[in-house]
Amino acid sequence: MSVTQQYLLDTYRARQLGEPAPPAPGADDWQVMRELRDHRQFSAVVAGRPAHGRIRLAVGRWLHLRPRSTH
Repeated sequence: MSVTQQYLLDTYRARQLGEPAPPAPGADDWQVMRELRDHRQFSAVVAGRPAHGRIRLAVGRWLHLRPRSTH
């Protein structure tokens, strides 16, 4: 059963029982991603690490250490 089919079935059941409809699939994805980012930043601060810029710094180090072509 696909996610869409399950959602439609749950919506039908909720309507039959007079309950509120469930949230649509994917409706809260961006909120979950923001909360995950906030949690990772909080964990980094508690552990004494920088809270942001880790990826940018890693890419910068990688680009700096990469041998340059002499074309």
